[in-house]
Amino acid sequence: MDAVATGLKAGSVVLVDVREPDEFTAGHVPGAINMPLSRFDPAALPKPAGKDVVVMCRSGHRAGKAQAIAAAAGRTDVIDYAGSMNEWSAKGGPVVTGP
Repeated sequence: MDAVATGLKAGSVVLVDVREPDEFTAGHVPGAINMPLSRFDPAALPKPAGKDVVVMCRSGHRAGKAQAIAAAAGRTDVIDYAGSMNEWSAKGGPVVTGP
């Protein structure tokens, strides 16, 4: 969580939440982009110069799948945040609601 929080604060990370829209709306990390795994297209992932793309979900399972799909499509800049929302929330990270 610390590396993700630091990256978000520094602007060196783009956070992509692969949970479904209802889960995302119920609570997500501020600044995260919602790209549900059920409709995940690695070609639609942001390609920010000089930034890492970090994928997350609730527990890390879907994020791992999204990272593997992205890697199979040739994206080497996509990182799986294994702790995901469970860890983020447990460590007191900020959470916002809404789209």
